[in-house]
Amino acid sequence: MDLISVTFFPALVGYLFGSLTPSVWLVKFLKKTDIRDHGSGHAGTTNTIRQAGFLPGMLVLIADVAKGSLPVFIFQTYSHSEFAPLIAGVFAVIGHCWPVFAGFRGGMGLATAAGTFLAIAPLSVLAAIALLLGSIAIFRHRARASAITAILLTPLFYLLGYPANYLWMTLAISLVVLIRFLADWNRKYKGF
Repeated sequence: MDLISVTFFPALVGYLFGSLTPSVWLVKFLKKTDIRDHGSGHAGTTNTIRQAGFLPGMLVLIADVAKGSLPVFIFQTYSHSEFAPLIAGVFAVIGHCWPVFAGFRGGMGLATAAGTFLAIAPLSVLAAIALLLGSIAIFRHRARASAITAILLTPLFYLLGYPANYLWMTLAISLVVLIRFLADWNRKYKGF
């Protein structure tokens, strides 16, 4: 196995999958507007629900989860490297946050991250959702709760006994999501 097939190719495929923007396309089709010009400005499930309704939002959720799962499944099936699926998953989340097909203005990465976790360790998604919901209940602010979840997810998976490779992937995805949330937070509140 060479370095390109283990790292670069999975990263490229993951990033391109992540860069697909169903929320932008669907809201453009249904409402003739760019979803990122309204509401939170994010290209994701919640803003799709706000702009186009519940059913389009659920379609976007399914598509965004699939963007994280499919590249991982591809490399689980066709690669002999244990690292290739993990790299593909991390870069799918990066692609969702900064999509090349949408001017590098994407979503927050949560659904795509969930799709990556779902493909590699399905039960971990339940732990991540429980942590997120608990954080929302405590902090009463979705963005802060998501940032706290990103910070606590790797330690949680460590305590649950997940292997080192999965923990490194979780840490990388958590950092991507945290950077995305902090960049958004700074954009919104830089004048305060």
